[in-house]
Amino acid sequence: MQTATVEAPAIGAAPLRTARQHFEILDGLRGIAAIVVVIFHFLEIVYTDYSKNFAGHGFLAVDFFFCLSGFVIAYAYDDRIEKMGLGKFLKARLIRLHPLVILGSVLGLLALFFDPFATAAPAYSAGKIALIFLMSVLVIPFPVMADRFFNLFGLNAPAWSLFWEYVANIVYGFILWKLDKRILLVMAVIAAAWLTYVGHKAGNVMGGWGKDNFRDGAARISFSFLAGMLVYRYNFIIKNKLGFTGLTVLLVAALLMPWFKLNWLAEVLVVVLYFPLLIALGAGSTLRSRMEGICNFSGKISYPLYMTHYMVMWAFANYNQQNKPDTGTVAWIVSCGVIVLIAFAYVVMVWFDTPVRKYLSEKSK
Repeated sequence: MQTATVEAPAIGAAPLRTARQHFEILDGLRGIAAIVVVIFHFLEIVYTDYSKNFAGHGFLAVDFFFCLSGFVIAYAYDDRIEKMGLGKFLKARLIRLHPLVILGSVLGLLALFFDPFATAAPAYSAGKIALIFLMSVLVIPFPVMADRFFNLFGLNAPAWSLFWEYVANIVYGFILWKLDKRILLVMAVIAAAWLTYVGHKAGNVMGGWGKDNFRDGAARISFSFLAGMLVYRYNFIIKNKLGFTGLTVLLVAALLMPWFKLNWLAEVLVVVLYFPLLIALGAGSTLRSRMEGICNFSGKISYPLYMTHYMVMWAFANYNQQNKPDTGTVAWIVSCGVIVLIAFAYVVMVWFDTPVRKYLSEKSK
């Protein structure tokens, strides 16, 4: 999930390739989306009826991540993957993504054994737990934990989206970067139709994370990754003065929108039309100097936050089941929990993710 920013060219101009900086506003938006995901995961434990959860559409942040990833990968690699080669590209993606996959698996394993609110020891043999952990580290879906709703990755549930991210990166490395943008556009239209079918059939577009909705994840990544690539390939960069604050409002509005009678259609429209537009606006907006630090911090903690927060969710689920906290208590726990998890993500970023990636990058040269 690399990011990049550069002064946005006018629509129709040739893509800029003179400098590779960070798209800092898009970085910042990714962090906001990660925070909303954490809030969503807390609240879905308490409010199983998503229509009563004010963050009930927080899961759409994953589709925003997928779209942003397609844009950034195309920007960062379209003009150099042929020279660097498939092997180096995949190695670069592994170095960027996999250290936190491993850490998230380790934290999930520790949480399984040391959950302070668990009423019984894990109901799995040592061999099965070892296999679950190995599959998690290798990002191989293994939905066998019935007590965890058959998540693809029972130790660290959010890793389901990393599985699909890896699939998209592999397909990009082998095929997508070579294809003309008109072919990509046709593929995106087909993927949009597929996503619409999935949304109508399921009543939402939140699948992909578990055994029974595994294939829905393919529809989600297929459209959004291609859409992000197309924003870059067609140079759909919209200059504007919304800035980080204005675009944060627009992003949060989608993630916190209420439930509608045709809820599945609203979700499809957000993913198919609204998120690519936000990427185009984010890439073309101007960052004010006073917001630069916030955007940088938000972007840097986004991936560590996403990949390390779920160890707390299983413990919170056990706590909630035992104590049935009132609304005020839930609000206090969620507010404090989000702050603590952001702080923990920062520590992980400083003391683990950044140095490990730096070491691996140097060793791979």
